[in-house]
Amino acid sequence: MAAVVQWTGREAALLGKAMRLPIRVYAEQLGVNPKTVTRWRKHGTAIKLLPETAEMLDAMQLRCTPEMLATFHASLAESEEVPASDKQPLEAHPTGPPALGPATVVSHRFIPLYVGEAVQAIPGTPQAPGPGGLGHRSTPAAHPTADVQLHIYDCGVVTAHLVQRLRVETLGELAAWRYRTATADLTWTADRVRELYPARTPPWTTTPSYVLSAYLLESSPWKGTDLDAALQLLTTPSVLVDRQNPQKAARLGDEVERQLLREGFAHPDVIDFGSPAVSLGLAGWSGVAYHPLAQERALPMSAVAALERDVQTLWALSTHVLDEIEAGRDPAMPKDFGWRFLRGAYSRLTAARPQETAQHQLMREAILATSQLPDRLRAAQEALRDSDT
Repeated sequence: MAAVVQWTGREAALLGKAMRLPIRVYAEQLGVNPKTVTRWRKHGTAIKLLPETAEMLDAMQLRCTPEMLATFHASLAESEEVPASDKQPLEAHPTGPPALGPATVVSHRFIPLYVGEAVQAIPGTPQAPGPGGLGHRSTPAAHPTADVQLHIYDCGVVTAHLVQRLRVETLGELAAWRYRTATADLTWTADRVRELYPARTPPWTTTPSYVLSAYLLESSPWKGTDLDAALQLLTTPSVLVDRQNPQKAARLGDEVERQLLREGFAHPDVIDFGSPAVSLGLAGWSGVAYHPLAQERALPMSAVAALERDVQTLWALSTHVLDEIEAGRDPAMPKDFGWRFLRGAYSRLTAARPQETAQHQLMREAILATSQLPDRLRAAQEALRDSDT
């Protein structure tokens, strides 16, 4: 494949995406400011890079694997097919202020609760294992506004999966809704799990403490760089709201949202797992955003959700282990779910499978990297191994 003759912001941005590097990491390796990478993404060919920067990008390209190079050149070819009228000028938005909405989004919330050995008494229908190979059962639960399945894992965790289709006028409205309803859904999950336990007083003392979200963007007015920025805002909603009182989180307003869309907001720690001409996908610490471009070839949202459920479940399990160690106690684990189980789960989640498509692999790697679950699993595994001796 030919080398890049003239590096512009377009080529520089696409190389980082092909390497699946978060903006912050890519910028550090090139020796530039993360805002520079964001600017490349936004303004593309309108930015001509200096010879010194071009040399650094030439060196970066030489480090790419054949798969990365194939993705890079496919992305270049795809972007060259975009009509000139659709490309973003340097200083002005091509059609005036970017649209704020409306958009249709399917919200997936994953809320885990560690219950330990008590999980054996909670009823449910057996289900096929997910990507982590975790045995579990499930049962539906009645929620005021969402469709819910409670997934009851043999390792001692119950993970609630709440699905809700929303039509919102702005992404800020969605972000504020997310913060305002999170506490209520944590309480709702704790109450439903207690109701399933046959004894009057459940033996566990933990309560759900966090919500991870994944959003499927079904329809919107955004295209091109506006769509890229909107997916970033779905992944990182905190920039759209005043969170001083999370239960009464307020949207910051139209101008803040328009500015972020216009400037091409991109969080430096978000990882791109989209596939050229097939889908847009982003994974961050607080969630995932996904938008199919070719429905028949894109990942089904069920694949993203299956991985997220296993990730949340193992996060809750490893958090229990590390919290017990920090409190000076040896963790009491359900039978057959000690350090060897965690070692096996780590291997299943991090190793590529022969039947796994390239899209699945990229999605899995991005979600695991941003969740920091592998490091947590290793720490919990070592803690359990030490407590056995």
